[in-house]
Amino acid sequence: MLALPAGAGAQPSSADRTNAAQECRAERGNTDATQQAFRARYGPNRNGRNVFGKCVSQRSKVEERQREGAKSNASKECKAERQELGQEAFGEKYGTNANKRNAFGKCVSAKAREGKDEADRRDAEKSEKRRNAAKECAAERDSLGREAFAGKYGTNRNKRNAFGKCVSKGAQAA
Repeated sequence: MLALPAGAGAQPSSADRTNAAQECRAERGNTDATQQAFRARYGPNRNGRNVFGKCVSQRSKVEERQREGAKSNASKECKAERQELGQEAFGEKYGTNANKRNAFGKCVSAKAREGKDEADRRDAEKSEKRRNAAKECAAERDSLGREAFAGKYGTNRNKRNAFGKCVSKGAQAA
């Protein structure tokens, strides 16, 4: 028999795709600089289109992993807390029905939501850093001129990757 890791066949949910689309819209931004950085990061497909779709596809997979990770961690945290508090105190703290027997599920839900919210907050911070870096790189490119800018940041043969390299470097430094 072939053993597969847990969640190996899992697919991103519609909520994962919706969250990914929101993150991609935020990352793409509204300025020419942020949109150019977005295109540089995700790159077009073979026909030169669908940069947004590539972003959503990549981000939805990340969203799915974050959701599953938050759920797994939440379950472990709740088991440890139930062990520490004892079944009755744990039931009183988290249980909502008459006999407080839904406490574990309520605990996992709450902790998974907190974990996923934290991951989304970190994603938003990274996106904001990339948008700010894109604006700074566009301003630097305008002040230096395209040739000098390409010479400073470009690493491939034709130096066409200069803007993306500048944004990447700026986002990591921030």
